[in-house]
Amino acid sequence: MLSPALTGLLTGLGLIVAIGAQNAFVLRQGIVRRYVGVVVTICALSDAVLILAGVAGVGALITAHPTIVTVARWAGAIYLVQFGIRTALAARHPQALTADERGVGSLRAAVLTTLAFTWLNPHVYLDTVVMLGSLSATHGAQGRWWFGLGATCASILWFTGLGHGARWLRPVFARPRSWQVLDLVIAAVMITLGLSLLL
Repeated sequence: MLSPALTGLLTGLGLIVAIGAQNAFVLRQGIVRRYVGVVVTICALSDAVLILAGVAGVGALITAHPTIVTVARWAGAIYLVQFGIRTALAARHPQALTADERGVGSLRAAVLTTLAFTWLNPHVYLDTVVMLGSLSATHGAQGRWWFGLGATCASILWFTGLGHGARWLRPVFARPRSWQVLDLVIAAVMITLGLSLLL
């Protein structure tokens, strides 16, 4: 079961580790060190719920229609490869990520902002419920849950590391070159995983 879990971990990291509103907010809160634990917990738990819902829903659908596995494999491969290519192209024009020094002042504001960035973002549904749920189905009835567990661990690791490690990362990610390297790594992982689905 190591292979599906490891694939889920790498795929989860590849989809989560990208410059976006949610990650920028977590990074900002981490830099100013305000309600980091609450923000990280909400992000990780939300991802876990969405990932496991995707795994459960797609798994039930696969049982009724086995041919969907083939469709999921091809759709997942195409999505991952194009995601990787898009990320590689974005690396040609890197931008520094700057954080607002003020952050979010109150606990209530931090909770509501985190929930908004998480649950009102259409990409989170595509990446977790649809994409990870579909990809999990290619690992069989039991393997899909290990894949989901790996993807969930990726979310926990990423948000914990980003939120609590942000204060040390500020000088690094103030430089566009750092984001360029990160984008290229993400592109390589996504393209590799996408091609592996076809082999």
